[in-house]
Amino acid sequence: MGVLSSFQNIFKIAELKSRVLFTFALLAVYRIGAHIPTPGINGEQLSKFLLQKGGAIMGFFDMFSGGALSRMTVFALGIMPYISASIILQLLTVVVPSIGKLAKEGEEGHKKITKYTRYGTVVISAIQSFGIAVGLEGMEGGAFVPHPGWGFRLLTMITLTSGTAFIMWLGEQITERGIGNGISLIIFAGIVARFPSAMISTARLVQAKELNLFLLLFIMAMAIAVVAFIIYVERGQRKIPVQYAKRIVGRKMYGGGSTHLPLKINTSGVIPPIFASSIIMFPATIAGFIAIPWVQAIARQLSPGSVVHTVLYVTMIIFFAYFYTAVVFNPVDVADNLKKNGGFIPGIRPGQKTSDYIYRVLSRLTFAGGIYLSAVCILPEILIYKFNVPFYFGGTSLLIVVGVALDTVSQIESHLVTRSYEGFLKRGRMRGRRG
Repeated sequence: MGVLSSFQNIFKIAELKSRVLFTFALLAVYRIGAHIPTPGINGEQLSKFLLQKGGAIMGFFDMFSGGALSRMTVFALGIMPYISASIILQLLTVVVPSIGKLAKEGEEGHKKITKYTRYGTVVISAIQSFGIAVGLEGMEGGAFVPHPGWGFRLLTMITLTSGTAFIMWLGEQITERGIGNGISLIIFAGIVARFPSAMISTARLVQAKELNLFLLLFIMAMAIAVVAFIIYVERGQRKIPVQYAKRIVGRKMYGGGSTHLPLKINTSGVIPPIFASSIIMFPATIAGFIAIPWVQAIARQLSPGSVVHTVLYVTMIIFFAYFYTAVVFNPVDVADNLKKNGGFIPGIRPGQKTSDYIYRVLSRLTFAGGIYLSAVCILPEILIYKFNVPFYFGGTSLLIVVGVALDTVSQIESHLVTRSYEGFLKRGRMRGRRG
């Protein structure tokens, strides 16, 4: 009853109600667009071919596009070009001093970086869509493209690039006027949309006696265990004790209290797996559409389940866990703020010593978080591709679904508690990845 009343409270707050309904409306638009076919392509035959012979990399990329790639709809590229552009811009903020200064200029600098990210999204989308168009013309002797040529290539480039730009706009609108992070929710919606088909496929396997009851129960137990483990770690924190010195101002005494500095075990959230997937899938997707033996060999090596893919994936997840944590959390700033407010960590000198201590603790937590992310993303994939266990949702998809759900519920919780309504949890707030 407590959770039900909390959902009812959402519709008692006019602003929160409009934000939630606006978010659902734009996600519905996204799902409708994921079924609009790209002109000039025999979509039905191509869909059958990709599902039968597309391989693991096709299924992996199709997860992020919500099934739009296998159907070759106008949203076939999904939101991944935008994520790739975001990665490039964030890396440039570290490498290029001028872009690094923009990141520190507040709202104006953020607007310029967002503009550059949009331009990069269009460029990456154009490159990917052109590669897909050329690849489709050469697949199966041109059976999927009735009228090949530059007209088809340009039309495909414009259509797929426009589709990605529209998804990018939808995500930005959800973030600004809806609830939750728009880009993450779009990926979330694409993954969740596959639930019904996965359940139907599982039922068919059981009916055909290709999946016994014991294995089905094992799969269900594993999925529940993975979800529980993700929730447990995502809400986990290392609390560093902080003491505030007493100050006498006039005849009054201030301060003297104690609190803690919460550091998340996984500060970077679901960003590292998404970034790593985007980088690996960028060349692999184009290679999958080019009918050249050595190019196809590269695509197979980059497919989920291969040793090369596993090593690259784990390495990139750990790298981006450190990289993104460094972007969003600065130990020097935290130490300076503590010193200005009269706070200190017991046994640690204020200033440089405090920042060094926070950095050491954060580095160890980030390594643990990177290992956790790698384990959650890789172990289910091993069961799927090595042992042929019909586990339709890999660790990456489960991690994204649970992580985005926790963040969105956390934002709704904040709106409810701010307006004196009871949240989803009676004892304390629900902590998302931001704590």
